[in-house]
Amino acid sequence: MSGKLWGVGIGPGDPELVTVKAARVITAADVVAFHSARHGKSISRRTAEPYLREGQIEEHLVYPVTTEGTDHPGGYDGALADFYVEASERLAAHLEAGRSVALLAAGDPMFYSSYQHMHVRLAHRFDTEVIPGVTSVSAASAAVGEPLVEGDEVLTILPGTLPRAELTRRLKDTDSAAILKLGRTYPAVREALRDSGMIDRARYVERASTTGERVLAADDATDVPYFSIAVVSSPSYVVTETAASGEVVVVGLGPGSAEWTTPEVRDELLRATDLVGYTTYIDRVPVRAGQRRHASDNRVESERAEMALDLASRGGRVVVVSSGDPGVFAMAAAVLEVAAQDRWRHVPVRVCPGVTAANAVASRVGAPLGHDYAVLSLSDRLKPWDVVERRIRAVAAADMAFAVYNPASRSRTWQVEALKTLVLEHRGPDTPVVVGRDVSGPEESVTVVRLGDLDPATIDMRCLLIVGASTTTVDHTADGPRVFTSRRYDTVDPIARVGSGAGSASLQ
Repeated sequence: MSGKLWGVGIGPGDPELVTVKAARVITAADVVAFHSARHGKSISRRTAEPYLREGQIEEHLVYPVTTEGTDHPGGYDGALADFYVEASERLAAHLEAGRSVALLAAGDPMFYSSYQHMHVRLAHRFDTEVIPGVTSVSAASAAVGEPLVEGDEVLTILPGTLPRAELTRRLKDTDSAAILKLGRTYPAVREALRDSGMIDRARYVERASTTGERVLAADDATDVPYFSIAVVSSPSYVVTETAASGEVVVVGLGPGSAEWTTPEVRDELLRATDLVGYTTYIDRVPVRAGQRRHASDNRVESERAEMALDLASRGGRVVVVSSGDPGVFAMAAAVLEVAAQDRWRHVPVRVCPGVTAANAVASRVGAPLGHDYAVLSLSDRLKPWDVVERRIRAVAAADMAFAVYNPASRSRTWQVEALKTLVLEHRGPDTPVVVGRDVSGPEESVTVVRLGDLDPATIDMRCLLIVGASTTTVDHTADGPRVFTSRRYDTVDPIARVGSGAGSASLQ
């Protein structure tokens, strides 16, 4: 009768972290097998030593190569492939003879483990059982003493052997991370942590759970051995526990959907100690424990900016939240204007861009802003109407498409009619107008109409308009209208283009 193969997870190195079941199986096994490099020192055997007994057969499986070169005709991969075949047959001989084999695996047998190479070659031939073990990730997190993930946060486990650019991309797209397989890869790993903005909350852990354990700031680690790990802990913990030098970061959430919030902005929101912004926009950000939220009315931009700068001057990591892009009729200019005052010049201010409402609406119908275009606001709250009127006339006369923000509100009901009248002085009534409402929101609608048919009564504060140029075409398809503004003037008949925009259509 064949013996049984045990894949035994023995944890990260501390013999006391070997599970009760693993200790029992190690002691009872006829054969105890373990791997090592050519130097012969096996961390797995050293960890399991308290549970070994006299008379057991030991199978020492020595890798022919680890990181050094090889003269094997198949190169590094060929040398390892031959080794796995030879090692599995050595274990198979014991199993066929009826002996039980406990193959030791540092950490967990199914987690970046040497055991896996034996498992795929033997499990279909012999009775096999895997005993899970404490992983190096758990041990390193415990050594750091900071929560790894909480709530809906995402943990990503990465091998340090990935290219730096790929490591950076994946780090930017997660909340917390653990990076294994360091050693010679660490310089690139450290640069990826810097590139992703995570270096300040990353910790380097060496030989976790053993007497040689070391924990350092990720930027301070040198002479890094293979058995080490970089840990980026929960951003929620960092938010509540750190008080780094203060700064203000002005971000754009995009026009509505969380999918249009950039990874850069999400990371800044995670790391913030304080959020400042208009109530509607603050409510779009998930609540995080320990993070202070300072919501206010939409008409107090300067006061909001001063609050953010004051919080940052006292050590806060303050994020000022805007919809769309913060530099387009939003909070970036307001914050920078106040920050230019002498009392706030010492406070760092950064701006993180977002998807604009104009680009969002344009994308729903194609490329109406595909050539030169302008962006205007019809609001006369911060500038007099005669300035608005002068700019409308100039843009309309310049024959380029333009996006219109803030076309109407509860107290401003006449400006859209005035806009229509002014534009018709320079554009034909067939000029296409895209009306986008609540784009990427639950009540999204996008309609293409003729300028002459534009009904001001249908426009509210949640709308954005895109007025086409003479080179803007509406191509009616089975899927709805596709609108684009040509980048060429010499090959297009402007009159034909305006004519093709007649009529209206709705996109659901």
